[in-house]
Amino acid sequence: MTASPTYSERLWVPLWWWPIGLGIAALLAAELHMGAPGLYAWLPYALLLPIAVWSLVWLSRRRVEVRDGELMVDRAHLPVDVISRGVAVPASAKSAALGRQLDPAAYVQHRPWVRTMALIVLDDPDDPTPYWLISTRRPAELLAALGCADTSKG
Repeated sequence: MTASPTYSERLWVPLWWWPIGLGIAALLAAELHMGAPGLYAWLPYALLLPIAVWSLVWLSRRRVEVRDGELMVDRAHLPVDVISRGVAVPASAKSAALGRQLDPAAYVQHRPWVRTMALIVLDDPDDPTPYWLISTRRPAELLAALGCADTSKG
């Protein structure tokens, strides 16, 4: 039996994406409807609107959890005891962290619609990965659940 997570977050797409995604699907369905009216005019709506909903839910599938002494980001698992420290990456530093300062060996799970990230430095001589850089809306809470203080605060 697994314990309940000490930290859990699902990285949903922004709410304003939903009307845009459904609107684009409805507009495309209306175009197809106008091109082929008749008995099967409802078919584009029945197919494209559920595809739009499925796409938005699929994009929101990423989950970040701390449970049973492990950090879990989607299918990747990291034991908490190999974490040496962590830093919250604010929105203003995200571009630099993902760009010129990014180590090619780092493990990155990025969602463009999430503004903040957490940089988790590893201390494992058997792992060539120097750190994990993951999108999270609540980096301070994630770092607290991992038991490492945010070293960006003085």
